[in-house]
Amino acid sequence: MRAAPSRKVVSLAAATKQLRLLANRATLDGMSRYGIPSVGAFGVPVGKIRTLAKTLGRQHELAMALWKTGQYESRMLACFIADPARMTPALMDAWAKTFDNWAVCDTACFHLFDRTPHAFAKVKKWSRSRDEFVKRAAFALLASLALHDKKAPDKLFLDVFPLIERAAKDERNFVRKGVSWALRGLGKRRGGTLHAPAYDLANCLAASADANMRWVGRDALKDLARSARQR
Repeated sequence: MRAAPSRKVVSLAAATKQLRLLANRATLDGMSRYGIPSVGAFGVPVGKIRTLAKTLGRQHELAMALWKTGQYESRMLACFIADPARMTPALMDAWAKTFDNWAVCDTACFHLFDRTPHAFAKVKKWSRSRDEFVKRAAFALLASLALHDKKAPDKLFLDVFPLIERAAKDERNFVRKGVSWALRGLGKRRGGTLHAPAYDLANCLAASADANMRWVGRDALKDLARSARQR
């Protein structure tokens, strides 16, 4: 087999310089429209951050340094290049506590946290959090696991359905969108074995007297009904 190409270790200063060179004013001006804080941001499109991450590869120490800056694009890049094998439960908690927007939260869950052996435990723990973005992380992570973890048994996912029902009452927009994402992700999981329980829960929520639960149920039903027709 051909050996994987070695990648040059990059310093924090060099990585930051590369991010700045990728920035543009239009991206910076448009961030607020998507609920992403633009104070201190450079204005780098996510696609360009991902491309840079591919050239860097996994560089865990650099990722730690980037995360500590607190700067938006630096943290996004950190999510792509951190080593999942070195993300301890304590480190995951520490990162989650500092989430202040959905983009970093979702990127960490979708490209890093769901590749760790601690993911399901964090779904359960974070779903009880009072912090908006930590709680969102629970369900962004669950949606990511439903898509990416092909080997996990259905029971692991069935066990967390009650968490979705409980969190559907949350009136905060980023939380309930995360809950809906998780429910839709479970229903569309490969193999289709979770579609029926997900569809049933979505119907139950849609018929609820609680307005937030109804929103989650109806939002999920639109997607689940479409996937049922396609199946």
